Amino acid sequence: MAAPAANVKADPDRLWDSLMEMARIGPGVAGGNNRQTLTDADAEGRALFKAWCEAAGGTVKVDRLGTMFAEFPGTDPEALPVYVGSHLDTQPTGGKYDGVLGVLAGLEIIRTMRDLGIRTRRTIVVTNWTNEEGTRFAPAMLASGVFAGVLDEAWANDRRDAQGLRFGDELDRIGWRGDEPVGARKMHAFFELHIEQGPILEAEGKDIGVVTHGQGLRWIECRVTGKGQHTGSTPMPMRRNAGRALAQITETVHAIAMKYQPNAVGAIGHIDVWPNSRNIIPERVVFTVDFRSHKLPVLEAMATELQAVAPRIAEAVGCSFAAEVVGFFDPPAFDPALVDSVRRAAERLGYSHMDIVSGAGHDACWINRVAPTVMIMCPCKDGLSHNEAEEITKDWAAKGTDVLMHAVLEAAEVVT
Repeated sequence: MAAPAANVKADPDRLWDSLMEMARIGPGVAGGNNRQTLTDADAEGRALFKAWCEAAGGTVKVDRLGTMFAEFPGTDPEALPVYVGSHLDTQPTGGKYDGVLGVLAGLEIIRTMRDLGIRTRRTIVVTNWTNEEGTRFAPAMLASGVFAGVLDEAWANDRRDAQGLRFGDELDRIGWRGDEPVGARKMHAFFELHIEQGPILEAEGKDIGVVTHGQGLRWIECRVTGKGQHTGSTPMPMRRNAGRALAQITETVHAIAMKYQPNAVGAIGHIDVWPNSRNIIPERVVFTVDFRSHKLPVLEAMATELQAVAPRIAEAVGCSFAAEVVGFFDPPAFDPALVDSVRRAAERLGYSHMDIVSGAGHDACWINRVAPTVMIMCPCKDGLSHNEAEEITKDWAAKGTDVLMHAVLEAAEVVT
């Protein structure tokens, strides 16, 4: 199929202005965003995205988990559509680009096509997946996981946040539950542009990351139970300190990840301590271990080793240990033909590029199970993400969008 000419490029100023306008919704406290899923800010961001898509000539449809599909018709209604997108929800202290770039770059493709009079045989669908971040309702990539048949829809609706609010109830409250069955759509291909969320591309001086694989993930929620006692009057040998077990398990997680280098990582990010008082020995600690690797045997080995070692650590300090896997996906390998199309697009445009493994989970990792899928990455400053100081340049955003557009148009088949 014919590739678009190298001079076909997105409007960098319009793309940047859209990113900045979306960032006004759900502002953070330090320059970023707090637009968590199914909040009022999420609803406002969705409404703006819908308005933009309709102004560009699209029809927006919504499935039963709130995922938005903005359809821009091709000339052949029988041909399977090409999908492009990411997510609009953010972390509580999130940046302005994580996820949002991939959604608004998809919209910019459509706007550029309209400006240049470009039409495609296949319909192009710009997608906003619900609850990619998983920060309010675990696990991450919830809606795309149900779409791919990995997670159960009823189970997803029953997920609860820290205040005990149900996912399904909050989706209804903000008015973004659609009627379309989840997972009913068939895709010719799915493309996702994302900031790298790591330091490699910037360090290597590359414009584009061609994502060949994603990392698999295991989130293991752990519970250590000891005994709450007065910190001043309880002798050291008689303590059952859950916090001490947490400290030792934290070091164990690090050691396990280092054992399986390179490209294996592990950390404890979420911790709750009870009763969380200055003069009471912690009686209970709940925390989540995050292990990732793009090699399934390594991922499984790290999780297995933790489950074997952590109970012994807790027992040695007089505590009990329990664990449950609350988030998971196996490492995906993205479609080789689509990966090649991304490389060709970067080369045609004269942008430097390198193959890369995604260090984070993305909706594309689930959609890869039901359709040919590929990811494209652009650099981010100092590799910083999930932080309000997250930053990219207008040039990085534009080049990532250009490569995305060329690969999408090739897959959607430009009509001449």
